Amino acid sequence: MSINWFPGHMHKAQKEIRELLPEVDLVIEVLDARLPYSSQNPLLQKLRGQTPCIKLLNKSDLADETLNQIWVNELQKDETVKAYAVNATDTGLIKQIPQWCLNWFPERAANKKPIQVMIMGIPNVGKSTIINLIAERIIAKTGNEAAVTKRQQRIKLKGNVVLHDTPGVLWPRFDNQNSAYRLAVTGGIKDNIVEAEDKAFYLAEYVMVAYKDLISKRYDIESMPLEPYDLLTKIGEKRGALRSGGRVDITRISSLFINEFRLGTVGRITLETPEMMYQELAEVEKQLAAKAAKKAARKARPKGSR
Repeated sequence: MSINWFPGHMHKAQKEIRELLPEVDLVIEVLDARLPYSSQNPLLQKLRGQTPCIKLLNKSDLADETLNQIWVNELQKDETVKAYAVNATDTGLIKQIPQWCLNWFPERAANKKPIQVMIMGIPNVGKSTIINLIAERIIAKTGNEAAVTKRQQRIKLKGNVVLHDTPGVLWPRFDNQNSAYRLAVTGGIKDNIVEAEDKAFYLAEYVMVAYKDLISKRYDIESMPLEPYDLLTKIGEKRGALRSGGRVDITRISSLFINEFRLGTVGRITLETPEMMYQELAEVEKQLAAKAAKKAARKARPKGSR
């Protein structure tokens, strides 16, 4: 199955971001710590240039602690980026964000010129919760579903920081289908776009290798099966997710498995590593080059030839 995403308001949101970027001093991009690569907006990577960027790895309490630090170090290889692992329960850390913005522009303390900051992030990444915590009041609507913020907002923060909120933006096409599936697993793509079974099979295939011990302990599985279907069947049997006749209800256990992952009750899991990112970027580049070559070959054919 190939995943693509075509909500109409996303084009409007992208246009707003393009127009606002030249006016801001700094960008805050809220990422999902469980998928720091797949939750980065490629549009921002192209348009930001040398504008400083703070990348917040949110929901870090749900992600692999070791990989949190590895990803912070990886993202900070770009000299224009500072990265921080944060989560909504550590309110003291999140309230430091305005000061992190000020640290980029120490001269502003003297000249009193406001620091214009744009905050952005994919749907359901927790951006609105972060805004409410740093503003210390309810500014942005929060919700456990994709695309809650619908319009741009301007918020004055302590320390002469002006925050421009933008709607959660996903890109209209996924060149990397692995990223698309990871976003579906975490809830970055609305649940009605991808079947629960497809998400659960993708997640199971990854964790039964990368987090074998965690899964064995959580679901009391002595011998790890080789196939995702067999793992979900075993979990379904343990949980009593059965249809009449004793067969496992795969749809029901798939939804339960995904929900337990999202809540962190399975354990702290990160779905990608920097090594995976580089490998997938190389694969996507090859695929796009092959597509471009095919297109060029078609254009070069004489008219009327097959």
